[in-house]
Amino acid sequence: MRGGRVRQFLCRCRRKSRVMTVPVPGATVGVVGGGQLGRMLAEAASPLGVEVVVLDPTPDCPACPPAADQIVAEFDDDEAVRELAERADVLTYEIELADPAALADVSEETGVPVHPSPRTLETIQDKLVQDRAYADADIPVPAFRAVDDADGLEAAFDDLGRPLMLKMRTGGYDGRGNAPVESVAEARETFDGIGDMVAEELVDFDRELSVIAASGDGETATFPVAENVHEAEILRESVVPARTGESVREEATEVARDVLDALDGRGVFGVELFEADGRILVNEVAPRPHNSGHYTIEGCHTSQFEQFARALCGLPLGDTGLRQPTVMANVLGDPDAEERPAELDGVPSALRDDRVALHWYGKRDVRPLRKMGHVTVGGDDRGELLMRARAARDALSFTPDQ
Repeated sequence: MRGGRVRQFLCRCRRKSRVMTVPVPGATVGVVGGGQLGRMLAEAASPLGVEVVVLDPTPDCPACPPAADQIVAEFDDDEAVRELAERADVLTYEIELADPAALADVSEETGVPVHPSPRTLETIQDKLVQDRAYADADIPVPAFRAVDDADGLEAAFDDLGRPLMLKMRTGGYDGRGNAPVESVAEARETFDGIGDMVAEELVDFDRELSVIAASGDGETATFPVAENVHEAEILRESVVPARTGESVREEATEVARDVLDALDGRGVFGVELFEADGRILVNEVAPRPHNSGHYTIEGCHTSQFEQFARALCGLPLGDTGLRQPTVMANVLGDPDAEERPAELDGVPSALRDDRVALHWYGKRDVRPLRKMGHVTVGGDDRGELLMRARAARDALSFTPDQ
């Protein structure tokens, strides 16, 4: 084993059907991706005695610091992934652009486990495969159809109605690559062509929900259900607990546990859901910490990022209980702004509310709707908390370097 280890925890690598060990503390987690999720993972892993090394093509990426080191390379660079494995006790990813084949090959060659499994990543990367996997597991999803060309899209309109939600099967990320369309012409204009897509019924939902679910070494845990507010397919705010009935929250939690059963490997999963007439439908699943789970840093006894580190290293999962109702609001780049250097203004104003916590991701450039940070605020009245979170978020602005 790599030197300087104090304790040993068992980690099971299902792919190789043998027992692996991740030493804690002193363990190193290798992460493909070095964005804000890698940054917050590194922050949470450090108190556990776990170091994080990231692989990311952007020099001095947001995760570095607080990550111990960065390998500067493309996400699908086989040699770089191999170097990452040689420096780590377990591999993971914080972005779906990681290459599952490269991760599987490197794991086979080095014996370093990958969590969640590369098979899970492969399933998640293709939205049609993802829908089919959940449907096959009797997990409720919107009605869907594969779309390969204009004739296939017309058939989907006939089956699913107008408008419908059209999604690129691969490559879409963070709301991009998804759009409601009412005609073949609109689809061609929106997506610059039609092919390798999945069409889903456009759900007339009451609210959007999510559950952060964790799969550890022989145990699972779920966080409180979040209610999410989206605009232009981008998450703007999360309210926790979700403002819906207890029976709906219980069903959402059960569906999230079913999703864990359908996927392979340890880790943290963001399960996006629709509530429609009291029913719960799975929208999509992220095989990593999720934007709607950022509230857990201040709002729960264990954050989703600490839980991620615990799960990866085979440690017992932490308490997911809610400390108090909490609201998170994303800080986004101006939708009409051109890309430019980032300089954050308004921090003193945003922090006049002494219950507000600010998380700045350290990104150097602002782009339209790019996630630059988030704020959270906790208290009692969720409606009031939402107004306070929005006020803090709106006090922040970006000005170009002078």
